Parts: sequence; C-alpha cells; structure tokens
Amino acid sequence: VMDLLRELHADGATICMVTHDPRYADVADRAVHLFDGQVVSEDDVRRAHELGEAGFDVTAGD
Repeated sequence: VMDLLRELHADGATICMVTHDPRYADVADRAVHLFDGQVVSEDDVRRAHELGEAGFDVTAGD
C-alpha cells in the first residue's frame, strides 16, 4: 500500500492519511497531530529530517 501511495504522490497526487502509527511520518511531508479532535501541533516533516541529518535532536520531549 505504501509503495502505491508513494507512486501516486510522485505523479502529483495529494495524499491525506490518518494513522496512529508514527513510523509513517518518515514518508510524510507534513504531519498534523490531534488530541481529542483538536489540532495540537503541525510539523514540516521534511524540515525535521533535514535538522536530524545535520545532527540536531528533533525528538519530542516530555
């Protein structure tokens, strides 16, 4: 399924996926986090990947 979604996105389609599995953020450009139906954060996942590759800690703290 993920390969198909990647292919569709590469062809220009916008993909909106809802999941409880944070591992799928690795393939996302943007992540919106909800709690009790309210947006609690929005992340530019591409920017987080760039910062992580540059050696910055981009993990969420408690």
